[in-house]
Amino acid sequence: MRKKIRAAVVGIGLAAVTVLATGGEATSHGYTDSPLSRQKLCANGTVANCGEIQYEPQSVEGPKGFPSGGPADGTICAGGNSRFAQLDDPRGGSWPATKLTAGRSYTFNWRFTASHATTDFKYYITKNGWNPSSKVTRSSLQSQPFLTVPYNNQRPPSTLSHSGTIPSGMTGRHVILAVWTIADTGNAFYACSDVQF
Repeated sequence: MRKKIRAAVVGIGLAAVTVLATGGEATSHGYTDSPLSRQKLCANGTVANCGEIQYEPQSVEGPKGFPSGGPADGTICAGGNSRFAQLDDPRGGSWPATKLTAGRSYTFNWRFTASHATTDFKYYITKNGWNPSSKVTRSSLQSQPFLTVPYNNQRPPSTLSHSGTIPSGMTGRHVILAVWTIADTGNAFYACSDVQF
């Protein structure tokens, strides 16, 4: 009996090691915490009724290639992942917003639970006149990123900051979409941050 139990325990241990060893891509996750992203607001308890994302803010992973590819309109903040659909809910425009000043430099910060070979980081912002009570779509975003940071297939450390200038002339509430594109998979990570000018 003891031999059977011991064999079962060893078998379970080997299965766990195999899952961990083959899950390298799945452990490579990250999110923005400056400005505070919607997933971070859920994880730190600032916003309630967030579903599963509160336990794994680093997991908003979807297809890369944005804006020509990537998640469908209306599912961009969740990376097209229905498990995290609460991130796409505009909540009547009531997501807590980080105060920013248009035309000024700002430091964007990412946190990573594991690194991955990276193509680049891109930052998009909604157009003036965007309705904060609506979901984020490609047509609601400026067509070009206001900041692109090439990363040349390097792996980021556990935290990484980029400085860039916020577009001038921005007024009212907006969303900044940060996209972390992975070099050696078909995916990218998405983070929406609500901001107020």
